[in-house]
Amino acid sequence: MLHLIRSFYFLVCFTGAVSSVHAQTVPGVVHDMKVNEAVMVTAELEYGSHVPTVEEAMKDIERLYFPENHSGRTFAILDAYGEAMNDGRLHISMHVSTELPGEGKIVFRKTGRVLWHGRIKAADIAVPHKEKKLTILIGTPDSVSYTVEGSGKPTGILQAKLKETGSHVYDFWQDGAEKELTFLYSTCGCPVKVLARRTGLKITRSSSSPVIFPDDPAVVSLISRLMGW
Repeated sequence: MLHLIRSFYFLVCFTGAVSSVHAQTVPGVVHDMKVNEAVMVTAELEYGSHVPTVEEAMKDIERLYFPENHSGRTFAILDAYGEAMNDGRLHISMHVSTELPGEGKIVFRKTGRVLWHGRIKAADIAVPHKEKKLTILIGTPDSVSYTVEGSGKPTGILQAKLKETGSHVYDFWQDGAEKELTFLYSTCGCPVKVLARRTGLKITRSSSSPVIFPDDPAVVSLISRLMGW
């Protein structure tokens, strides 16, 4: 996948409305969804004396795909966040985007507990398949977002330009300022948001939460290279 996104162009390429629901962790329940929809799966994972970080816990989360056409994945986890509880459990929430008709399951490997089981159907209105492309937006305190232009193949985020103004991110993002970054890379068009601060020529995340795009490591590598994380 890396060769598909290395020559990136930050442009929103998603169509259709986003539908979000909340999935309860109920054994034996199958949640009916459609392609290009999103669901937040929340669970409490039993660990005992050592509760891992959310990033570490994602290694214990098994994804099972059962596509109708027997090829590809039926869903992707876009981000995950949570916190340790006093009783040895990890409270975790995972943002899931449906991609192909079929079924999908999220399973906690340590116990075999099914955290989510989805039956995914085709969308009511068929839309042409489009290659997912990474979009990066930089927010301002007055809730205005600007699109980062990547067609010039900048070596880093500060060298890129803003599509709406034509100015460089270096001039827009003041030294010492914290900004909200929004990443779009999903069939549902759902945003993944993080806070980051500029210190000189370096951009650092204000928090390690959420874990972003755990199912798309090539995209994470691209984002990390651009941000210098």
